[in-house]
Amino acid sequence: MFSDDHFLPLLLINILGIAGIIVWHVQGRSRQTGRLIVQILFFTGMSLVLYMGGIAPHKPDDVYTEGFAALLSKSARMLWWTHLAWTIVGFIHIYVRLNHKPREAHLIMDIAVAIIYLGVALSVMGFVFGMPIATLVTTSGVVAVILGLALQNTLGDVFSGIALTLGKAYAIGDWVELSNGTAGRVTETNWRSTNLLTGANNIAVLPNSMLARQGLTSLSRPDETHQITLSVRFVARQRPRFVEDVMRSVLQASTLIVKDPPPAVALKTIDAIAIEVELQFRVATLAMGISARNELIELIHDQCGANRLSLAMPAESLVYVATATSGESSTPSAESRSSRAL
Repeated sequence: MFSDDHFLPLLLINILGIAGIIVWHVQGRSRQTGRLIVQILFFTGMSLVLYMGGIAPHKPDDVYTEGFAALLSKSARMLWWTHLAWTIVGFIHIYVRLNHKPREAHLIMDIAVAIIYLGVALSVMGFVFGMPIATLVTTSGVVAVILGLALQNTLGDVFSGIALTLGKAYAIGDWVELSNGTAGRVTETNWRSTNLLTGANNIAVLPNSMLARQGLTSLSRPDETHQITLSVRFVARQRPRFVEDVMRSVLQASTLIVKDPPPAVALKTIDAIAIEVELQFRVATLAMGISARNELIELIHDQCGANRLSLAMPAESLVYVATATSGESSTPSAESRSSRAL
């Protein structure tokens, strides 16, 4: 039996397959390119031996059906299919690395790797051990339906994560804000959830299905700049044009806001009490918003003192008292002002 032409090729395939596994582990995870080269070399050598020996890995062995030779034949075919899977997975890893794919692309890569290993496992059971693949697929389909019903919420998170990844709604490092008010920087995405680092330095773990259902605003796209508005009320004894010029000088004096595009001063409303002005400006990153706002408030205070501008009371703090004569419009009384907000 051992004099058969297939025995030596099968022995050589086993030696190459085991040696390839040892060298593959010695390379380590940090040397992806070296691992891929090893996988290609050993897989190519095993394929050449199979071809020269006339052995078909996709067909059960009809020559050796029992004893040590049969075990050697099955192990050789299993090693070949295993190295095939590793070679394909290695190419996928190198493709992701060379194309500088973001970390969230690993979710799609994990799905591809799982499909490859599943296909190889079915091939081994069908081609090496002669099991009926159709029956296995049917049985696995029934099991998948049962698991799907039992894991509806988890599967919903998984498929929502896939949809968000393919749609590129956000990337690692983006600042996002949800419709429910939750905001933070995306630090990690995985199969089930997305992690946000909030402004309070807490990690918010959000299920992917919740993200898919809610409206999401990316605060980091198309760039990192973020627009902020600051409303100020001035007593209406000054001309609006003068107030606008003073506020424009405040924006020009700021060192923490972005000057391109230039900031703007909008005169929103005017009444008998106050002129309401809105300062519109951008900051380089969302994290600089508080510092920039504090600086502008300090500058506004200084300019008010230098230009004799008086800040008006908030509109909600004014109480209007009706006059004694019916039909006359109500007028504000300075003596009747009270701060309800406080």
